[in-house]
Amino acid sequence: MIRRLNVNEEEMNKIMEIWKTSTIQAHQFIPKEYWLKNYEIVKEKYVPMAETYVCLDENEIKGFISIIQGEYIGALFVDIHCQAKGIGGELIEYVKEIYDSLTLGVYKENKKAVTFYEKVGFIKKCEKLNEETNELEYIMNFQK
Repeated sequence: MIRRLNVNEEEMNKIMEIWKTSTIQAHQFIPKEYWLKNYEIVKEKYVPMAETYVCLDENEIKGFISIIQGEYIGALFVDIHCQAKGIGGELIEYVKEIYDSLTLGVYKENKKAVTFYEKVGFIKKCEKLNEETNELEYIMNFQK
């Protein structure tokens, strides 16, 4: 089941734990300290500004997606123990029903994610340098 995030301490802590473990695992080419340093910024600034949807299985959050300003996917993360089971695809399909256009940035080095986004209909628009991490990223877009 997919629904909007209930902005309470329990659900916020769960999605932040998913974010922390998943992002460190997926971005091993970036020092772990970078992600740990940004944990509070994500929790206090980016999640509250986004429309966040969670995927639940037996009332437990297994993944989430956050949409910023009605079009930008700021986060899509799935619990590391639940990956490759279709949760990310379910979340993408859910937001594709709500939003006509979606854009995201994904690190070029994160080949698994790049392949996933292409599989679910996103197209690479450009490549740019992420100045915070000094890593190349693709800007990708989905249009209905």
